[in-house]
Amino acid sequence: MTRAFIFPGQGAQTIGMGRDLAEAYPAARAVFQDVDEALGEALSALIWDGDADTLTLTANAQPALMATSLAVMAALEAEGVGVEQAAFVAGHSLGEYSALAASGALGIADAARLLRVRGAAMQKAVPVGVGAMAAVLGLSLDDVQAVAAEAAAGEVCQAANDNDPAQVVVSGHKAAVERACEIAKAKGAKRAILLPVSAPFHCTLMQPAADAMAEALESVEISTPKVPLVANVLAGVAAPDRIKALLVQQVTGAVRWRESVAFMVDQGVTEFWEIGAGKALSGMVRRIAREAEVRAISSPEDVKAAL
Repeated sequence: MTRAFIFPGQGAQTIGMGRDLAEAYPAARAVFQDVDEALGEALSALIWDGDADTLTLTANAQPALMATSLAVMAALEAEGVGVEQAAFVAGHSLGEYSALAASGALGIADAARLLRVRGAAMQKAVPVGVGAMAAVLGLSLDDVQAVAAEAAAGEVCQAANDNDPAQVVVSGHKAAVERACEIAKAKGAKRAILLPVSAPFHCTLMQPAADAMAEALESVEISTPKVPLVANVLAGVAAPDRIKALLVQQVTGAVRWRESVAFMVDQGVTEFWEIGAGKALSGMVRRIAREAEVRAISSPEDVKAAL
């Protein structure tokens, strides 16, 4: 059975995530300690005992989710299951940084600092209330792209996340996204709903954040991953010397998750392990590749069951 490790993105965060792993596995606790030291603050205290609204802030949620995913990997490694046992790694949006850290291409401290910059820059790029995102259910990617183009009317409206055959997320100016919801419903979408996000991610409005990431990545070393990374903007394997450029492109580019999963299946992957908080990616994979086995791993019990 050929396996891929996949890493969740923003929205999966919950207060308390990873605490039981840190209590059960010293290596998992060390991950949270490394992230705290890298950021110069007790992010782990916020993750385990803090305020949900504060954790949900983009600048906190992104490094917190990465820390939790890497704690799961540390627990798996303590039980003898390393990243080398996967054929590919991939992550949804910020999860791509988790995937790179899990594969040894990026240090945990560097990943934490980059995600703090990324989260803050993405929040700062567009004033609150100017942008929005919406999930369109029941239309194809081509249909949603046509809807977005019609809704734009001189503003920004783009297909931002091609999550699975039943869900495409649009992003852009709030009025344009609201127009897209109405047009999508008129064209037969089952639902078109605004998402509770603080900024319009993965569209051209995020260019200031992409510029900030280009600068932040200049001083960071990214090694060749131990296993190939399937990149969001390619839906294919990233050449090691292109990873930095792809991380910059990812800020304004679409997350091609449906195609990424399909690519891995075409390459022989039959089993997907979602590494970290939540089960959102597991649901997407089941809708993309019905024959694949899917497992979400976020607790010591999940780690034991995976063995």
